[in-house]
Amino acid sequence: MGKTNLRAILIGIYLALGVSAASGQTTQRYLVVLRDKANSPFSTSRPEQFLSARSVSRRSKQNIALTERDLPVNPAYVSQIRAAGAEVLNTSRWLNAVLIRATTTSLQQVIALPFVKGLEYGQRIGNSRIATPTEQTKAANKFGETQTQALPYGPSLTQLSQLGLDQLHDRGFRGEGKLVAILDAGFPNANTVPFLQPLITENRIVATYDFVANNRNVFDDDSHGLNVLSIMAATADNRLYGGAFKASYVLIRTEDAPTESPIEEAYWLLGAEFADSTGADVINSSLGYTQFDPEFAALDHTYPDLNGRTTLVSRAAQWAAETGMAVVIAAGNEGAAPWRYISAPSDAVDVLSVAATTSSGVRAQFSSFGPAPDGRIKPDVAAQGQSDILGNPNGTIGSGSGTSFASPLMASFVTTLWQAYPQLTAREIVGVVRRAGHQSKNPDDQLGYGIPTFERAAALAEVFSLTVASPNPFTDDDFVTVPFGELPTTTTLDAQLTDVSGRIVWQQTVAAERVVSLSFKQLALPTGIYLLSITSDGKRKTVRLLKR
Repeated sequence: MGKTNLRAILIGIYLALGVSAASGQTTQRYLVVLRDKANSPFSTSRPEQFLSARSVSRRSKQNIALTERDLPVNPAYVSQIRAAGAEVLNTSRWLNAVLIRATTTSLQQVIALPFVKGLEYGQRIGNSRIATPTEQTKAANKFGETQTQALPYGPSLTQLSQLGLDQLHDRGFRGEGKLVAILDAGFPNANTVPFLQPLITENRIVATYDFVANNRNVFDDDSHGLNVLSIMAATADNRLYGGAFKASYVLIRTEDAPTESPIEEAYWLLGAEFADSTGADVINSSLGYTQFDPEFAALDHTYPDLNGRTTLVSRAAQWAAETGMAVVIAAGNEGAAPWRYISAPSDAVDVLSVAATTSSGVRAQFSSFGPAPDGRIKPDVAAQGQSDILGNPNGTIGSGSGTSFASPLMASFVTTLWQAYPQLTAREIVGVVRRAGHQSKNPDDQLGYGIPTFERAAALAEVFSLTVASPNPFTDDDFVTVPFGELPTTTTLDAQLTDVSGRIVWQQTVAAERVVSLSFKQLALPTGIYLLSITSDGKRKTVRLLKR
């Protein structure tokens, strides 16, 4: 899995790509962060200028307002960067940044522009090279999974039934109408292998993009993404059925498998923005970042970095969740290694970090541990990640192990459960899945809340239909989040918690946010029903909470 250390300090992306014929200077890649979006021709009142109708509708259904962060980079700024001698490769709405290729001279001219804030990274971060066959073989082990090719009739029912996906299928929920984006390392032959032919004939691959090569062809490169896609979308009678085999898919390559470079986190950000713009409901990403290749060791992450706010990729995952997508991330395969902990972006607050188990529900030895360094429960949930049945680029059905394969099973569960309960928001669906875990009353740092099942999730979904708080029910270890709506004009909100008798048990002034996150751990509240009220600008939102 990928690895990095993207700190709050501004440091520059360096990617050696060759020599400029005109100047003799080496061209390199940099992520240039801009100061503002002033005088932009784009407006949050006209989102159709930069988002698909499906993307706008997803936000609208969940009462998520568009903000300046959603606006594209100011095209006038892009033009001036290009005029300074840089080649513009891509732009990021959420970071308000431009990925460029430039010589040292042209970079200095770009940095001098008044609207440029600085550089997101500060050291060389990757090499542009084509992998040799030997490197491709080596890259297959980068994700920490083991794969075998000799399973002619692998029974995929085991991995599906652990979560109750077969029950969802029996009830007619197979992913129809849902759009899933997969961010991975490549999908070789996904357009030709027999077990994915329905995706092609029914036109359910609705968009593709390769951010590494900067083109739309994703049907080559590393097989990891194809393995992941097959666990969600395959239909091979008596061998393999995906967990959401009737959903539609957006296939996005963000990972350069032969290398381990910080620029992959920038690609992940761009991929998540692309998924958002297509209107995707769910993101699955079986990628994670902790350490880089030796030449980039200065940018390695440390455990304290995994607080959901430090690494670029974790910030990107959180931003993705805040647009109303359900984001599902593999926890990592470092459980038996010196690192031990989860990887970014599975540390982001509102993503589902997925651990791996055996078919009997025991933690797989390689599955990474939590918690997050700030004490939050991570990983969040778990699914089978050892000896999973999957498809290969040569059309055969085999098996593989890794949290990379637990994650698409969980993403399938999220997708089909959301299809069954379309009135819920992404935040509520994620909350339901957490609370449906088999050890939700006693979560730990190995499997989090545990393995969710359809029966438990269905019961909880009825409760979530009555309120917008998540998770609900909650425990002392949870951060309870409540969408307040549009950002208030004041800088603070007044929050108050009362019991059913009306007695105030807690009150506090908190920073004004569209989504308020609160912890009641210090109160040690008794089990029961509580009312949480949040007030600002004369507006009040009150939700009912159940303490478990």
